Amino acid sequence: RPGGGWISDKIGRKLTLMIAFAGIASSFLILGNVDKDTWSISWVVGLTILGGIFSQAGSGAVFAMVPLIQRRLTGQFAGMVGAFGAAGSVMFLTVNSLVEYDEFFMLIGIVAVSVLVVIMLFLDEPKNQMTEVLDDGTVKIIKLN
Repeated sequence: RPGGGWISDKIGRKLTLMIAFAGIASSFLILGNVDKDTWSISWVVGLTILGGIFSQAGSGAVFAMVPLIQRRLTGQFAGMVGAFGAAGSVMFLTVNSLVEYDEFFMLIGIVAVSVLVVIMLFLDEPKNQMTEVLDDGTVKIIKLN
């Protein structure tokens, strides 16, 4: 997670999220097509680790977006991001109990592709500076890296 946040500070949050979700989608779509007769366990474990790295980096990049929403509510939004992440994991684990493993990995890959498309089309990252209206009505300009 910290690596994803650090990378997003260096190259941009949107680009980091796009790379992370492309990696998540690729790794899980491939895992959904694993054939136990032709794939070695070391390749499957390696691909699973790679998918986990992309997933954790994406998580860090999502948390890096939180202060851009409204800085004075960073704690509240960070808590909501964490809570929705936990709810999503429970949802996916429930689905995992209802379908075969290959279908489960394909579902994760398809959801990741869907999120990637949403990021590409709708996520606007502020450039250079952003403004925030404080409680007293004053406007503060915040310089961004």
